[in-house]
Amino acid sequence: MVVALAITLLAVFTGSSSAQLSPNFYYDSCPKLLNIVRAGIHSAVAQEARMGASLLRLHFHDCFVNGCDGSILLEDTPTFTGEQTAAPNNNSVRGFNVIESIKKNVEKVCPGVVSCADILTLSARDSVVVLGGPSWEVKLGRRDSKTASFSDVTGAIPPPTSNLDTLINRFNSKGLSPRDLVALSGAHTIGQAKCLFFKNRIYNETNIDKSFAEERQRNCPTNGGDENRAPLDFRTPKLFDNYYYKNLLEKKALLRSDQVLHDGGSTDSLVELYGEDSDAFESDFVAAMIKMGDIEPLTGSQGEIRKICSRPN
Repeated sequence: MVVALAITLLAVFTGSSSAQLSPNFYYDSCPKLLNIVRAGIHSAVAQEARMGASLLRLHFHDCFVNGCDGSILLEDTPTFTGEQTAAPNNNSVRGFNVIESIKKNVEKVCPGVVSCADILTLSARDSVVVLGGPSWEVKLGRRDSKTASFSDVTGAIPPPTSNLDTLINRFNSKGLSPRDLVALSGAHTIGQAKCLFFKNRIYNETNIDKSFAEERQRNCPTNGGDENRAPLDFRTPKLFDNYYYKNLLEKKALLRSDQVLHDGGSTDSLVELYGEDSDAFESDFVAAMIKMGDIEPLTGSQGEIRKICSRPN
């Protein structure tokens, strides 16, 4: 009975926290916010198309570690070690300079009002849109964490070698369903991966198209080349579409953690659906992104509104 009550209270608390988020949160306090963020993303992606994928991934890595609180943006100091140098993030996550630049522009017109966590969430949405994907209303009102957790990153972010059970469990721990998992994995329709993360797959795994593996091997030798990159979606790497799922159907996924979504398991039918129906994919992707943005937000008097995204006030 005590356990049941605790679970109920936790659900009420979590629900009330996310319920305080609203698309109109800054309607009066910072009416130019959406235009400033959109302009910043358009500029950044125009300079480097890959940046759109990087910002989407940055949002994912923020939300999966103790909620969407901007903690991943905090830089290490001599007395503090944050999330950026943890194994899943180190020399991997990027786009911090874009978020900081947008934050500076927001501060010029709305000082001390808009959180870095909200700017990151908006940037993820606008990155999808500018690359041809769907749009949606982003709920706002998150506040920024005053700290970050190096130790929590590895247990939260699923590695590219994950099997299906690991993926489902990691997403389930964040309140996300297998359907959310498959839909959010569609973000890999854009972006790139280092050879280090798919070398074993293209040389040793059997559930991979032979010609596809051989093509990837040309830029990813057995010895060296770990920093060389390849697109996650080799067909339309700069366009947000459903070709990622078509690749899985042909066993042409770059990462093991992608191919396991269609490898005789419980999520096969979802991959097949999204590969055939782009509208179904986009609809479920939007729903999953909104759901992910609701993971443990800081609201009300929790946290703070950072003046600079890379350090607490």
